[in-house]
Amino acid sequence: MSRPQQILPEQILHDVFGYSSFRGPQAEIIADVMAGSDVLAIMPTGAGKSLCYQIPALARPGTGLVISPLIALMHDQVRALAANGVRAAALTSQEDRFAQDDILTRLRAGEIDLLYVAPERANLPGFQSQLDRVPLSLIAIDEAHCVSQWGHDFRPDYRQLKALCDRFPGVPRIALTATADEITRRDILDQLGIDPDHMVVAGFDRPNIRYEVHGKVEEKRQLKAFLESQDGCGIIYARTRDKVERTAEWLKGLGVNALPYHAGLDGRVRNANQAAFVKAEDMVMVATVAFGMGIDKPDVRFVAHMGLPDSIEHYYQETGRAGRDGDPAIAFMLYGAADIGRSRNQIEIAGGINEAKTRADHQRLNALVGFCETTGCRRIPLLTYFGEPAPEPCGNCDTCLTPPETRDATEAAQKLLSTVYRTGQRFGLGHLVSVLHGKRDERVERLGHDALSVFGIGTELDERGWRALSRQLVAADALRIDPEHGGLSLGPNARPMLKGEQSLTLRIEPERTRRTRVKRGTAPVDAADAPLFDRLRELRRQLASDQGVPPYVIFHDSTLREMAQLKPASLAALGEISGVGARKLDAYGPAFLSAINS
Repeated sequence: MSRPQQILPEQILHDVFGYSSFRGPQAEIIADVMAGSDVLAIMPTGAGKSLCYQIPALARPGTGLVISPLIALMHDQVRALAANGVRAAALTSQEDRFAQDDILTRLRAGEIDLLYVAPERANLPGFQSQLDRVPLSLIAIDEAHCVSQWGHDFRPDYRQLKALCDRFPGVPRIALTATADEITRRDILDQLGIDPDHMVVAGFDRPNIRYEVHGKVEEKRQLKAFLESQDGCGIIYARTRDKVERTAEWLKGLGVNALPYHAGLDGRVRNANQAAFVKAEDMVMVATVAFGMGIDKPDVRFVAHMGLPDSIEHYYQETGRAGRDGDPAIAFMLYGAADIGRSRNQIEIAGGINEAKTRADHQRLNALVGFCETTGCRRIPLLTYFGEPAPEPCGNCDTCLTPPETRDATEAAQKLLSTVYRTGQRFGLGHLVSVLHGKRDERVERLGHDALSVFGIGTELDERGWRALSRQLVAADALRIDPEHGGLSLGPNARPMLKGEQSLTLRIEPERTRRTRVKRGTAPVDAADAPLFDRLRELRRQLASDQGVPPYVIFHDSTLREMAQLKPASLAALGEISGVGARKLDAYGPAFLSAINS
């Protein structure tokens, strides 16, 4: 795209990206960067962070340098920019020597508007020498939480980026992230040399995401029931490679279009699976957390966790990969006491002698567990953690839609803790429940546990109830789980509970009614417009297939819905639809206008 200098940001927004107005704090952030100020922007996924550096990079003279942590993310961004006519490139290890030389030649010739590189390359003296010969419009640092040792994805190479920025005085630096608590924000500002007065914190709420969290009872049955209600693309996160493989095979056996993704796969297979998912409109990717950060796919309709994430920041970021297009999406999680115990153990191992980090990681885990165990609106603990005032109940989470019942479980908790203690603090929950229920099986009698005072004192709860209670006691750190053998022992907070100094309220999850499957995309479309909307999606699918790009690169669903509703009769009218920029109007306008008119 040949562009004149000093073009107004508002004009770029309309002509290049096809939008009529800025959203949220975009205008404020862009104005600061245009004025030459350094900025830290903290905005939720889907709020349009990329435009905050892409537009000033196009409006200011020179090339915008973008530091991004993952190759796939860079290529997704470059592909989307190219579709809008922007001269963008990614200089990565995946390009051969000749392609890299060509990019550097174009860079020196002023033929690249935005150049994406990894932090490792950005810190190389040879690459920085190349930059010395190029006027820079700005330096953007994406996923800026990687700068901070307190962040959830700390990368040491990010720590050196301040020196790179200082090498180019007068070039504004803009750092962007979706997940940073107060301590992480302060560290980012300090590490990158950004004035706190130029930090912009947008709301963390993602109102289009419905949060659902359930205790594990029958994991496969619960996941199957959830998936039966879903259409479109989704991500299922599992903690281990083995579980990823087994879950993907199980889903294939159920007729689900599923693929695995983890670091142990052959690189070609892994890349092919990711490419298939990015282009798909109906696929489930079963993956470790290695997957997802590097994709810019806007139409992921659900993210499911088969276990507890590492922290509340990880959870927010991973669930944020759903519904980036603003359409309804679901964040679904199944977790159990073993997940909490495993996480606590991993924190202790990873922390080593760094007591401050261990304490901070435990606080993050406690915040996530509190989110899982809450009996109120889930958005309240989630948003409060990130420093937002407690909102009103959202009406779009499982606890708002189907409030759980509660009961005082202090006495039951004391019974379970006493049974753990009197049986020697080494048995799993199944054996403990047998003792509490007074079940005289071979193992109970062989160990003499039928002679204990706690034998048969716990008939008020069934096994599911004791499982829920044990999960809450592990969450409260009154119980701990042996990560290898699963045995329960007393935690540091057991004593006040046993002495009656601390009470416990048991959350009783309501019975779930069978979900109703709703075809993705039809809900927001009026019945009269639905056939045209489906026709436009089919046209988009054909064009994307012909060009070898994901369908969303052509147009988002929201753009197609607006076309179906307004039915523009001319190219000029079509160009006023949100998301239809000048380049896309030229490339795709006639085909879509023909489909609308026919």
